[in-house]
Amino acid sequence: MKQHYDLIVIGAGSAGLSVAIGMKRLGFDVLLIERNDHRVGGDCLNDGCVPSKALIHVSRMVHQARQSTRFGMKVDGDIDLATVMQYVRERQDIIRAHENAAYFRKAEGLDVELGTARFVGSQEIEVNGERTSAKNIVLCTGSLPQTLNVPGVEQVTVYTHQNLFELDQLPKRLLVVGAGPIGMEMSQAFRRLGSNVTVVGSDDRILSKELPDASAILQNRLEEEGITFRLGAKVTAFTDAHTAEVTLADGETEQVPFDVVLVAIGRTFRFDDLNLPAAGIDLDDKGRLKLNDYLQTTNPHVFAAGDAAAGAPAGARYFSHAAELHASTLITNLISPGGKPFDKKLSYDNFSWVTFTDPEIATFGLLEEDLKKRDIAFERIVYEFAQDDRAVVEDYEYARMILFVEPQSINPFSTKIFGGTVIAPNAGELAQELILAVQHKLTAGDFFNKIYPYPTASRVNKNVWVDRILEGVPGVLKKAVKWLY
Repeated sequence: MKQHYDLIVIGAGSAGLSVAIGMKRLGFDVLLIERNDHRVGGDCLNDGCVPSKALIHVSRMVHQARQSTRFGMKVDGDIDLATVMQYVRERQDIIRAHENAAYFRKAEGLDVELGTARFVGSQEIEVNGERTSAKNIVLCTGSLPQTLNVPGVEQVTVYTHQNLFELDQLPKRLLVVGAGPIGMEMSQAFRRLGSNVTVVGSDDRILSKELPDASAILQNRLEEEGITFRLGAKVTAFTDAHTAEVTLADGETEQVPFDVVLVAIGRTFRFDDLNLPAAGIDLDDKGRLKLNDYLQTTNPHVFAAGDAAAGAPAGARYFSHAAELHASTLITNLISPGGKPFDKKLSYDNFSWVTFTDPEIATFGLLEEDLKKRDIAFERIVYEFAQDDRAVVEDYEYARMILFVEPQSINPFSTKIFGGTVIAPNAGELAQELILAVQHKLTAGDFFNKIYPYPTASRVNKNVWVDRILEGVPGVLKKAVKWLY
């Protein structure tokens, strides 16, 4: 470890790796610090995206096998969760082979220090008893699962996404507290593996950040698979190690038995180890780093990215690709020429996310509330997949696309998309063209004039426009066309 660097990055998750590797490849002298080698890769590799999607993959195969009994196949037997989790760990290990300290030292030429970093000055940190400094420092320290504080919780072994994948026996009864993306993904996965699942959510619907239409469709599908919901409800106590007292929306209480409880109610932060006061770094009233539009803390030489940037004015986005967006914003500003310290504000206008349930929900661009807040005129158009031949043959006619677009004009081919939501199998893949259209201002005509192979699933991205365009042709234009004919 040197005495001085161009940049120090604390935290080697998605954000930290993106910033550190990006700056190193641009020729800067970079130090990357992580607590221990196993935490390299951050939440995404160790506790989040990678293990959860591997588990979802297995559960989908199990579910499809059981569904095949509809066509005459005989499927029986119980799932060995230990074997499932071994598969999950194998997938992690494949990725971990190129996400570890030794690899980054050799392949990227990064200085990587394993240990706990703490500030000892505005631009100086201490790690493993040694001190070093940098022109700028980026905090990529992530977040932690929010804890459930109710009477009797000390009797219960509470799981979060950080230790859920340590289970080696399938719980017969799983209680999931929280109806957000993690809660929904894991509820469906464990239900498909064979657990009886009850979900308790404080909002009156699941996935409260999604459009109500999408939430309702997904909830209906999950209920058909056998998941029980208690919404507008709260766990108010644990009466013993395997019983939760749930207060329902009407004020009545219900005793819910469980073998395992998974808590997925939000994120929190812990910055104590960093000794932030020594660097003049303030927190907001929610315990988050106080940031400006450029991800800069109250110390002008210290920035944040990833979950640690939840206090930014643009808001929190707890996704690995949000960390990538933060990283690209920071790098752009750090290397901006002409002596300007900043020229790019963080913006989520072109952001998107996917909830990896079955069906998936993909949301992108400006949301309905964003458009109303900005006083942007728009129309809401809905396409039901029951009109699509591929959806019919593959049995997902329930799927739906909801787009927010420019109001109808004299030239319907010129309509641009502001944003929207797709709920369908593989919605995250189907939406990629739409995401590109938002970012690069493609028009309805661009989709209308594209020839899609039949019957690809992505034809819906064209079909959504067909009726609107043909019905939107002005009468005078129709008469002129007919006259010319």
